[in-house]
Amino acid sequence: MKYQTILFNKRDSLAHLSLNRPNAANAMNLQLMQELADAASRCEEDPDIRAVILTGEGKFFSAGGDLQSFAEYLDQLPLLLKELTMYLHTAVSRFARMRSPVIAAINGPCAGAGMSLACACDLVLAAESSSFTMAYTGAGLSPDGSSSWYLPRRIGELRARELMLTNRKLSASEAVEWGLANRVIADDTLLDEATRLAATLSQGPTMAYGRVKSLLNDTFNHGLESQMERETRAIAGSGRTEDAREGIEAFLQKRKPDFKGC
Repeated sequence: MKYQTILFNKRDSLAHLSLNRPNAANAMNLQLMQELADAASRCEEDPDIRAVILTGEGKFFSAGGDLQSFAEYLDQLPLLLKELTMYLHTAVSRFARMRSPVIAAINGPCAGAGMSLACACDLVLAAESSSFTMAYTGAGLSPDGSSSWYLPRRIGELRARELMLTNRKLSASEAVEWGLANRVIADDTLLDEATRLAATLSQGPTMAYGRVKSLLNDTFNHGLESQMERETRAIAGSGRTEDAREGIEAFLQKRKPDFKGC
């Protein structure tokens, strides 16, 4: 697929994906969601990609759904929304389930589906000028894009309810305080910091990262003994990888491990 609403660049083991509708605040129309789903699937299936950066072009990360395009289909709005969420949810699922860590570099306002997308990433770096708001009910809509799953788990049900019902806007520092972002980064160094972090992760034990993500994604769906059984199977699976052998040998030889992601 040739992309028009996103930028996709792959360099070595790092993929850089940017929402690219800066004149529309990177609002998500059907084309962008289709392209995002395709790019996420490419990242998941490419064994050479071992870390992903997701950001936005211009001054916004994403304003969420493109309400201007929605207005053109008011008579068929339910059908349009089902198609939009089909592609958005495919992208979110691919980012969540892929082995490679996904870093969101939130370069500006992050609202609606944009905030939902950020919540689905493994690590979130927020520019000082960024902000976070659910926004959905302000347009008479309910949340999508995984936010009703991720937000209660990350910040608690009461805070998630507040954000979804009141559309309270959080600053970057408040997002860190609430547990929505990992760190606040100066605007002019955000992408450099995200790239450094992604480069470090891209040299790590990718298969082990994937098992970490799988364990955490499902941790609230299992009881103690069930989760420990999943841990047993995950660590045993990790023990079959070349990276586990390399990690143990490097520890014994007191050197830095050279992980290959396999």
